[in-house]
Amino acid sequence: MSNGDIFVGEVIGTAILILFGAGVCAAVTLRYSKARASGWIVIAFGWGFGVLAGAYTAAPLSGGQLNPAVTLGIAVDTGEWGKVWVYLLGQFVGAMLGAVLAYLVYLAQFQANVRTEGTTDGTAGEPVPTLGIFSTVPEIRNPVANLVTEIIATVALVLPVLAFGLTKGLGESGTTVLIVSLLVVGIGLSLGGPTGYAINPARDLGPRIVHTLLPIPHKGGSDWGYAWIPVVGPLIGGALAGLVYNVAF
Repeated sequence: MSNGDIFVGEVIGTAILILFGAGVCAAVTLRYSKARASGWIVIAFGWGFGVLAGAYTAAPLSGGQLNPAVTLGIAVDTGEWGKVWVYLLGQFVGAMLGAVLAYLVYLAQFQANVRTEGTTDGTAGEPVPTLGIFSTVPEIRNPVANLVTEIIATVALVLPVLAFGLTKGLGESGTTVLIVSLLVVGIGLSLGGPTGYAINPARDLGPRIVHTLLPIPHKGGSDWGYAWIPVVGPLIGGALAGLVYNVAF
């Protein structure tokens, strides 16, 4: 695969991933969304379907890695580092693009960013926090615990992804991406409660930058003090998964 194909594939695939993922978070969060308050299961499946659509779309061009942690795990296992920078650049650009597209889809809802509960006329109220639509926010802010959660959750993603490559039938049938998508749903349901399961530095950092820049009414802060955890944690987890895979398999 050429550098150009890899870059284009990762941009398109990651943009689709974030469009679905930030889109489902917006759907569940924002006022006047038909899916408002539909819950965590909806969010987990929305992100899973985002992986499905993005990875299948990007696969012919780049292999559809869409995640710096996956790219790092593969590089640690194989020792092939020459194209890592191309993958990472495409993933971060795609993540920012996908966040902008999700914002445009829900533009009217972002402009109506208020709650109605507790008001007398039902037309105004407390603004709805928007950072969680774009990036992860921990339920309990504990840097050590949050970092450990992201490391373990990312190992739970990257190690199976690497192992799936040994399962000959998955590759021949073309169902590898489908299985990875279900894996992401499972991680969200089982391990996503503490931090929102970033498990992907581009997925968190790119949209966080977009959240900072977009003119969203009452958007609140972008929580840059926490932003290093969903970047560093998944990178450590991806590297550990690559080492474990290289040694054990």
